[in-house]
Amino acid sequence: MDNRFSDNSQLMVVSAFSELIEADFHGDRNAVCWYRNLVGDFGEIVSKLQLKENLTEVSMEDLHALKLSEEGVMAREIILKDFQLLADSGASPSLNLLKNYQRDDEFDFISTDVYSFHVDRSPIGTDTFLCTYHGTASEILPNNQVEQKILIPEIRQKLKELYDGPEAGFDAFLTEHYFDMHYRPKAGAIPLNLGTGHLWRLAVDHPGKQCLPCVHRAPIEKDGEYRLLLIC
Repeated sequence: MDNRFSDNSQLMVVSAFSELIEADFHGDRNAVCWYRNLVGDFGEIVSKLQLKENLTEVSMEDLHALKLSEEGVMAREIILKDFQLLADSGASPSLNLLKNYQRDDEFDFISTDVYSFHVDRSPIGTDTFLCTYHGTASEILPNNQVEQKILIPEIRQKLKELYDGPEAGFDAFLTEHYFDMHYRPKAGAIPLNLGTGHLWRLAVDHPGKQCLPCVHRAPIEKDGEYRLLLIC
């Protein structure tokens, strides 16, 4: 097992799906990893799927229809099982073939796209699940290694200049435009790459949460390489 995972107080490593969904978030812990060494050729699946847009959702029917080698079939069975486990647990999984996400370049002092370190938010008690089967993987950071961008004086001042409304509505403006969900790494911060094949559960910002939400970001994709990502 990767010592970066086992020696990290931010996360818990488990060996079964049941442990993944039952693990408690508390204190500094806001990520759980079902650590796996998967077999099968996930690259073959990627090569045979059709990218229709920069991000294409792959249906289970399309996945079933692929003509695959024995190694490809093994990879497909893992994806199908993961998809069903998540669906049976009440989640709504999506399998994505990804070239890149849309970038937010509207402002030069703050970005709200998924390449920026951010947290997920939900009005209900839920978590984010993700697994990268092929391609570059996401990264997380401990909450004590980041600072909320809206609290950084120079960024906050520019946001106030951008805002056109009463002072009492400024916080609502920040939330409405998702500015409050984004973070900047502190000097010396060391992101943890989530790796391929592992199924992760990340804490979300929602009412009743018992821990801080997990700060994470999507990776910059490698040229010519697509990601195959299960997420919900």
